Amino acid sequence: MNPVRLNLVRRVGGGYVAPMVDAAGFGVRIGLGVLKRLGHVPRRRRFLLDQLHLGGIRSLPVVLFVCFFIGMILALQLGYELARYGQQSAVGFAVSLAMVREMAPVMTAVVLAASVASAMAAELGTMKVQEEVTALEVMSVDVVSFLILPRVLALTLAAPILTILASVIGILGGGIIAVTQLQLDFASYLNNAVDALREHWGVLPLPKSVYAALIKATVFGFTISVVGCSAGLRATQGARGVGESTRAAVRNSVILIIVLNFFLGKLIYT
Repeated sequence: MNPVRLNLVRRVGGGYVAPMVDAAGFGVRIGLGVLKRLGHVPRRRRFLLDQLHLGGIRSLPVVLFVCFFIGMILALQLGYELARYGQQSAVGFAVSLAMVREMAPVMTAVVLAASVASAMAAELGTMKVQEEVTALEVMSVDVVSFLILPRVLALTLAAPILTILASVIGILGGGIIAVTQLQLDFASYLNNAVDALREHWGVLPLPKSVYAALIKATVFGFTISVVGCSAGLRATQGARGVGESTRAAVRNSVILIIVLNFFLGKLIYT
């Protein structure tokens, strides 16, 4: 091989591909470690409740605010297009499906990635560069059980709950636009929104779209929490490394949310 090309391959492989593979492998090990330690949850319940408050309650206003306006945007844009064909009454149907199936779980996950996963990476990264994590390991403390398990489990539980609330508030936001901008009756809008979710699926009498939202939200919550924690534990080089780990946590989480959303949607609806 040409020496110039060989050097390029080495630089790309050593500078980009190898670190990405190493980070992915570390994240997978963290995720599997959390699953193996689910039996430790009772002894971590206090920390788990604290993380549920941080990841769920404190994130709730931002999630609802974002999804409220997402619902309004969907109703406005879809309503104007449907009105061109005299079908603006179907806007409730379209907004309901779009919010529950896609927008609510994805936007909730993005908000959690930007706020909670970044905070996890920054907190654990600071502990790592200050050698607090090393001190715990020296004292034979299970770092995954003590630091990672409560964070991952809390966000995995909080994400589906936030997603359902975000879906409701997004549909209501769309209803405001339907009444004020499209001159539709609010009761008719809600009836159409409910009719769009009548297809039951699974063991519980829940609409298939709600199942899809819950499954997506659970996977997103687990993924972004694992990414945030693993990025923090890989932090090096002091304050600069903490900043880099935080940036990597948000970037990788958003990328995984988009990719997983495609594959989960294809798996559920085909």
